[in-house]
Amino acid sequence: MRALSSTVVRPLAESFVIEGGHPISGRVRASGNKNAALPLLASCLLTDEPVLLSNVPRIRDVDTMLDLLSGLGADAEWTGQNEVRVHAEHVTDEVDPKLASQIRASFLLAGPLLARLGRATLPPPGGDVIGRRRLDPHIHAFAELGASFEYPGRYELSGRLRGAHIHMDEASVMATENAVMAASLAPGETMISNAASEPHVQDLCRFLVSLGAKIEGIGSNVLQISGVERLAGGSHAVGPEHIEVGSFIGMAAVTGGELTIEGIVPDDLWPVLPVLKRLGVEVELGDDWVRVPPNQQLEITDDLGGAIPKVEDGPWPAFPADLTSIAVVVATQSKGTVLVFEKMFESRLFFVDKLVSMGARIILCDPHRVVVTGAAPLYGQRMSSPDIRAGMAMVIAALCAEGTSTIGDAYQIDKGYERIDERLRALGAHIERVEG
Repeated sequence: MRALSSTVVRPLAESFVIEGGHPISGRVRASGNKNAALPLLASCLLTDEPVLLSNVPRIRDVDTMLDLLSGLGADAEWTGQNEVRVHAEHVTDEVDPKLASQIRASFLLAGPLLARLGRATLPPPGGDVIGRRRLDPHIHAFAELGASFEYPGRYELSGRLRGAHIHMDEASVMATENAVMAASLAPGETMISNAASEPHVQDLCRFLVSLGAKIEGIGSNVLQISGVERLAGGSHAVGPEHIEVGSFIGMAAVTGGELTIEGIVPDDLWPVLPVLKRLGVEVELGDDWVRVPPNQQLEITDDLGGAIPKVEDGPWPAFPADLTSIAVVVATQSKGTVLVFEKMFESRLFFVDKLVSMGARIILCDPHRVVVTGAAPLYGQRMSSPDIRAGMAMVIAALCAEGTSTIGDAYQIDKGYERIDERLRALGAHIERVEG
């Protein structure tokens, strides 16, 4: 059956119109983690029993994943505002190409289908254009587990899986998740070394364990998996979105607002808060909340001897790549100079020309590095969002700019941030959604 959804199906040709200069203040609850919800939904194919997921973010990418699951024969539907039920009693092995072209996470269906059916046929996935995003680690992992591979314009995988040692040639989040899901039902012992260990990878592993999987080393870069014959159904609450939390912290700081973000996991912010502090952002951290004090005087902390500091991303527990764009915007409003080094994606920083048009003082050194000098007053501009995180960075820039900004391709931001315009209005932002 098709995914039943009360989500408003919005046209792609929408823009956000934002009047800057209004502090973001109040209280907001963190949404469920997008990058956890998508593999969790894909993993529902591993069992023929019903699964109930709560705290699922109501975003475009989740709706697309539900449609993909429905296209494979699963019953997948919203049962509450943020609750989803999936029952994959009977599934097929061929993924819809049109839907797959909309999200990168469509390739997460490969591992569960291989484990469940011994075969999977997938078109090339879509997703944000932020540089080359290799599928090689996925294919290598499946090959180690015993799958054969052909690519006649689409990915055709088949084989009887068995436990193996998989060494990831890069700590790819999605490849680790695919390997974990495939290995969960593969007879024998599997070790995944150089595994990704981001909070959403941990969430997936804990969920699979709750269904009966045997996984050890969760949170480390070495995972030990003992294959089981079958997994049961169950329920699970998706963990909070630490990237959204970092985004809210940044927007409160640059607009001078006082904001408390509830429903967080403090451990998820370990790599985030030190970098924001280097950019001058101070916060107070509680058991399940973080508060941004008002009217902060942002100033970048130099390295010892007055050297220009560097912000760089990397695999967990390094600073998350998905917050690099946010860090750039915060740096434009902080007194001082910083080098931002984006190591993971060679096209992610190409959006900075939009910030320069607003008045930001940024030098694009090469595809991976920018030098930012602040604090620079920003002025409203007409822009277009190239991807989820750059889109949110432009929203933050518009919120602290003088005048009015229009950000086109709002659907890009909707893919990763739940009802962002409604939630920001509740916090004092002057933001409207318009067609065109």
